[in-house]
Amino acid sequence: MTCRISLEGLAESQHGQVKYASAFADEHIQDIALVDGHIVITHNSPHGDEGITERVQRLIERFSHGDFGFKENILFENKVDTPYEGDIIAELVERKAIKVLEPGLFIFREPFSSLMRFLDYSFVTKIAKRFEGMQEESYPAVIHSHTLNKTNHFTSFPEHIHFVTHLREDLDVIESFSQSIREAGGWNAEQPLALDNNMVKPNFMMNPSTCYHCYEGLENETLEGDGIVVTAIAKCHRFESKNHSDFGRLLDFSMREIIFVGKPDFVKENRLKSIEYLKELAVEWQVDSMMEIANDPFFTNDFQVKASFQRNQEMKYELRLTIPHVKKSIACSSVNFHSNTFGNAFNIKMGKRNAVTGCVGFGIERWAFAFLAQYGLDEQQWPATFREQYQAWQDKAL
Repeated sequence: MTCRISLEGLAESQHGQVKYASAFADEHIQDIALVDGHIVITHNSPHGDEGITERVQRLIERFSHGDFGFKENILFENKVDTPYEGDIIAELVERKAIKVLEPGLFIFREPFSSLMRFLDYSFVTKIAKRFEGMQEESYPAVIHSHTLNKTNHFTSFPEHIHFVTHLREDLDVIESFSQSIREAGGWNAEQPLALDNNMVKPNFMMNPSTCYHCYEGLENETLEGDGIVVTAIAKCHRFESKNHSDFGRLLDFSMREIIFVGKPDFVKENRLKSIEYLKELAVEWQVDSMMEIANDPFFTNDFQVKASFQRNQEMKYELRLTIPHVKKSIACSSVNFHSNTFGNAFNIKMGKRNAVTGCVGFGIERWAFAFLAQYGLDEQQWPATFREQYQAWQDKAL
């Protein structure tokens, strides 16, 4: 079945966000497309076209409140005529440099895996280490439900969460579960599973963002001086439904962050420095890119209020790299200011006041995909500065 829903009344700048959110309207949706001011959805939902239409119209209503659309506000552009326009993912698959396990879930091999490690090394040495007193930390891949609750992730981004659970500590449950799998001839994704009977309520989730663990680690502490700078890389996980078929939108990804925690001026000044460092890097590496004001994809009834507040206060900037093959750009880095949201949530003190926080994020796989989408796999076509730095790193790494 296919239903066609008008987006009349929404600004064109909102169409993409409605398309993204519509993937979560019904689990039986098979494909979503934007066509001539409409959203076209192919599905086999038992709710029929009427059920799909009603749910998508609820989302459209949600997006329609507040400011009419989002004004494009570009802070920086680095226009470069790059040499490659091919389908880099198809070429990487053909060369067996990546293995697609399912949409959004990849195995990375050489040379892609080396490029990822070089990029992370560069973000640390070229940007993170420029901040005085920078400390490096290492975080687990899972996060406790109490911690995630304090970040408001359950209410702001519930659709993204991967829950981690386990069989109940009950001999009868464990033996019965094992026997049922054995009798079925192995794990069967179609076979019903009594979750409430077999599994405990999840106490842990897969970590959706690197910086959350930093704030958790500082809970109930009082910081000295003006504040601290922390850097860490972590595996992050976000379920994004059919959107995983979009270029660079991964189920499991590596996020390097530089995190600022301290007094307002300390965080704001370091955030401004990080913006300049990102601009310098984009020019140095000759990536076709731009930096613009952005917002998080809140999945809440007050989406428009939250998103408009974020944009109006310029709390989020994104560095977007062009993907010539699809004639679009993807966000590869973000620069965020959280005010005292996390300082309040985790009771992180600067003297008698709660700390403010900010962070800079680098999506390692996205940077690698975007760079190769502009320059291809032939290193001779890469910008000379980037190629020289990569080769020097390879010699050092070996």
